[in-house]
Amino acid sequence: MINSNKKFGVSDKIGYMFGDFGNDFFFIFVASFLMLFYTDIMGISGAIVGVLFLVARVWDAIMDVAWGRFIDSRKPGEKGKFKPWMMRMSLPLVIFGVLMFTKIPGMSNQFHMIYAFATYIIWGSLYSTVNIPYGSMASVITGDPTERASLSTFRSIGAAIAGTIVSVVVPLVIFVNNKADAGRFSMIAIVFAVLAMGCYSLCYFLTTERIVSQDAGKKLYWRVTLAGMKRNKPLIALICAALVLLVSTMLVSAMNSYMFKDYFHNTKALSIAGLISAVTPILLAPFIAPIIKRFGKKESASVAVFIAAIAYFVLFLFPGKNVTLFLGVMFIGYLGIGLFNTTIWAFVTDVIDYQEYLTDTREDATIYSMYSFARKIGQAVAGGLSGAALSAVGYVAGAPAQTEQVASSLKSFATLIPAIAYLIVFLILTFVYPLNKKKLEELTSNLKERHEIKAKNAEIIANQE
Repeated sequence: MINSNKKFGVSDKIGYMFGDFGNDFFFIFVASFLMLFYTDIMGISGAIVGVLFLVARVWDAIMDVAWGRFIDSRKPGEKGKFKPWMMRMSLPLVIFGVLMFTKIPGMSNQFHMIYAFATYIIWGSLYSTVNIPYGSMASVITGDPTERASLSTFRSIGAAIAGTIVSVVVPLVIFVNNKADAGRFSMIAIVFAVLAMGCYSLCYFLTTERIVSQDAGKKLYWRVTLAGMKRNKPLIALICAALVLLVSTMLVSAMNSYMFKDYFHNTKALSIAGLISAVTPILLAPFIAPIIKRFGKKESASVAVFIAAIAYFVLFLFPGKNVTLFLGVMFIGYLGIGLFNTTIWAFVTDVIDYQEYLTDTREDATIYSMYSFARKIGQAVAGGLSGAALSAVGYVAGAPAQTEQVASSLKSFATLIPAIAYLIVFLILTFVYPLNKKKLEELTSNLKERHEIKAKNAEIIANQE
């Protein structure tokens, strides 16, 4: 049911963009540089960092589902169902973001390890309380598939802008004579905290929650939800793809810092790689809607991910240390995965719709949180894999330089793993995910008819009372 006279427009797109802009200041900072902060600043071994990442991400995944269910059980307020919770929890989130990148001088190694575990796990829990309502908002800002796709595109643009700032600026600031500096890490974290709060505020004030489900506030039953999820083939396929994709994405983000520092001996190239990664979604944005309109989401994303897989296989086989040529091939890979990442959030709203089709109950936050659950498990696996990879190749934390064998192994991990992962995602999208262009149009039409019937019935009941 529509609950606002204000039409969907540019304000919603810009506001929603700022939400992920704010999220990704710390999310990308953590994904790309927290392991480096722990190993080179805190002096924590890669194996222990891997355990920390694994434990924290599993806990965060549980938090996602618990918080999503909590949000779905709340009735909408004057400002909506999701926006108020995003805003309430954003300040504690950025405070712990700063604490996470703060080294307290004069303390023991054991203290630093305990401090790292505590601040990282608390930050991750708070991230769930902000990201779950933010991600769920897209399905209530508009019900139109094309408008939802535009929200997904603008969300990706917000992430890309944040990614550009983090990936380009951070390497230029945190390194002094090719060594990470603790004070500069803390300075960057404080700046990001201020910027993130500004972005969350803009998201809150610029977006409008229009759709209020007839099921809002009614009692929800896990047995009904789980029964629907078992039959929700699009959700299962998307979760599997997300799990594989996040493993590769987080691994590349973590390992790129080491690859460019120890294999190419060029930390400035890391900034260029970050710029390429962040800018490609912006470059793709004008072409996304025409491509999807003509070929469909599933069809377009499948081809794009396959291109990314080929590019990373080429990077794995890439001989020598010509960093310019390496970055050129990497750009092709980023174009492929960038198209998929730009549309991924529109896939999520589609699987939420399919769950409603199966159960006749709207559970935006619960289903979104299950997708986020998969992302967190992917992050947990990637975090553990990154730490395990560092230990396996013989990386020595705090050493002034790594051996050539270690450096070559770092490069192999950073290229082969994503190549295999993207190939698996291609196979899932092509042969398992069922919502092609035609079936998605049928689903949208079916739900529209149901919503109109529910609205008429609710109006009749209200008039009788």
